Amino acid sequence: MIRELVHAFYAEVRRDPMLGPIFEARIDNWPEHLDKLSAFWSSVVLMTGRYKGRPMPVHMAIAEISRTHFERWLALFRTTANAVCPGPPAALFIDRAERIAESLHLGISIQRGECPPGAAVKFAEA
Repeated sequence: MIRELVHAFYAEVRRDPMLGPIFEARIDNWPEHLDKLSAFWSSVVLMTGRYKGRPMPVHMAIAEISRTHFERWLALFRTTANAVCPGPPAALFIDRAERIAESLHLGISIQRGECPPGAAVKFAEA
């Protein structure tokens, strides 16, 4: 299910006019990247420990990334998760995605001096 969700979601991301160009400019090997993302989600949802990366520095290095990008990412993720794994699994994936987006956005905002440390950043459900 994780592999199916990751592949379906990033197919949508790649087609998206806002997000697609950001990813396409940075990802040279999509099969390898999708494997890494599947390992990430396996670690997040199933606690397998398969993912060994550090997503925060990677996302901080993307100068154009903004709250709008995270909101769009979450909207696509919610739609895809509900289509691929409806019911309780979708709710679990969506909850984790929202937490991840909030954490990444907050870290980036603090790094950029846009948000004071300790501030909460919540994304409304679309």
